[in-house]
Amino acid sequence: MKKLAIVTTHPIQYYAPWFRLMAERQNVAIKVFYTWSQAAEEVKDKTFGRTIKWDIPLLEGYTYEFINNISADPGTHHKNGIDCPELNDKINNWKPDAILIFGWYLKSHLNAMTYFKGKIPVWFRGDSTLLDDSPGIRQVLRKYYLTYIYKSIDKAFYVGSQNKAYFKSVGLKESQLILAPHAIDNARFNDSENDNYEGLALNWRKELGYASDDLVVLFAGKFESKKQPDFLLKAVQKANETRQTPLKLLMVGHGPLENELLVLAKNDSNIKFIPFQNQSKMPILYRLGNVFCLPSKGPGETWGLAVNEAMASSRPVIVSTKVGCASDVVKIGENGYVFDYHDEPALLDIFNTLSISNLKTMGEVAQKDIKKWNFTAIVEALEDAF
Repeated sequence: MKKLAIVTTHPIQYYAPWFRLMAERQNVAIKVFYTWSQAAEEVKDKTFGRTIKWDIPLLEGYTYEFINNISADPGTHHKNGIDCPELNDKINNWKPDAILIFGWYLKSHLNAMTYFKGKIPVWFRGDSTLLDDSPGIRQVLRKYYLTYIYKSIDKAFYVGSQNKAYFKSVGLKESQLILAPHAIDNARFNDSENDNYEGLALNWRKELGYASDDLVVLFAGKFESKKQPDFLLKAVQKANETRQTPLKLLMVGHGPLENELLVLAKNDSNIKFIPFQNQSKMPILYRLGNVFCLPSKGPGETWGLAVNEAMASSRPVIVSTKVGCASDVVKIGENGYVFDYHDEPALLDIFNTLSISNLKTMGEVAQKDIKKWNFTAIVEALEDAF
């Protein structure tokens, strides 16, 4: 059996399930080398301002090892935050047939890429796009640097069309690129008689004071500049100046803009806030809204996996042009809407078209459409690459 070493920072709810699936299929043996040893049990998220410990299992069903990270300031927020001197030796001792590395900018990940180049196939997984690029000398210099970096890569597993365009822009050839689509655990977000997420969400909506005919726009994520929660809040308030029945906005999360958002929403009964919710609650949470909105302006909204989660929860989506998944998963007018990230009138036009009945139909389409973006497709792409 071929052996694949996987290098990534810490257990993540979007990756661990397909690690487990790959191990279960027994077509390729895998071992995951986690490089942020300080995040073995919980993650200190600097933007969220919270320490996060997921309430779903992320270390079951596959082989892994945490490599000692000696960084004085550990984390993924700077390149020296991951410094694992033992990493290459640990991988060598396992004798893999290929190595898959997530993210090149971290010190030990880049070291592994260059060390194993020419020894075994070096594969890469990332989701960068060109959406935030702007012309200028800095961009030209960055492209030259990235072209040099990616010469260490034999194959890149791209997550969608925007990511593929990025890889091509830095010198990778079509023959080196393999689609391994960004995905979430669709089954975990689908409703069933046993789970009854819709019923639980209906009860939660009542507890929040929503009537059955209230049209709720949901935002769930970090309250940070790149996601533009303030832009969304102001747009909802402006839309409600002319609507006969006001939109309701439910803001879920924490972050640096939290106080500013609370001030903007002061005395506005159409806007509610609830705190960050852990993973087990998310299939219910997305169903609190009739539509999910991610209005990001970037930089760095490379995909937006919350969009996959909302769609798997049978909710349509409204996303901006700066959200990486927009061109792949959103069919305008069928399962969601796309607007230019700074065009408030365009977002208001979308708000004016919304109705509960139409959104329900679109949500059913969204759930069907997102099914092909699944973990099996990722695992099969890696198996086929051997």
